[in-house]
Amino acid sequence: MTSQHLIPPLNYGMIEEDLYRSGQPNELNFPFLEKLGLKTVVWLAPEEPNQRFLDFVDDQDIQLHHLGVVSSMNAWDPITEEVVLEASELILTPKNYPMIVMCNLGRHRTGTIVGCLRKLQRWNLTSIFEEYRRYAGPKVRVLNEQFIELFDTDLVSVPLVHPKWL
Repeated sequence: MTSQHLIPPLNYGMIEEDLYRSGQPNELNFPFLEKLGLKTVVWLAPEEPNQRFLDFVDDQDIQLHHLGVVSSMNAWDPITEEVVLEASELILTPKNYPMIVMCNLGRHRTGTIVGCLRKLQRWNLTSIFEEYRRYAGPKVRVLNEQFIELFDTDLVSVPLVHPKWL
């Protein structure tokens, strides 16, 4: 009997219980993702995920929400408030769990969503930026940090039934 190695996707991490983050996975990561029992993928990149990943999502009966396709196709532009609010609505709905939030590399768009979520959890900015930088590595984008800092959490409507970590 051969043991299968479970390899997490690039920039994989746990945000909260049953809520994860990563970059776009490849076939080597599928067995790992299968173990998570995902119900929902929030995809934040402007372009479609690759076909193998789309097939995996389909085979696993996972709901894919592609939120990255708005206004600008420039990868350097920070994520829009609209996308953050759409993602927040999905993230704050427990029936969507287990869930993973991802973009191509799991750095900037995903990091901005997580940063805004941390702000909603009342984390201080130092801790939020430390987490953002841990995933962004040397490629920190000041515009994203500025977006997180200025993000108005009052715009997020928290449902009556929401995750217990909020």
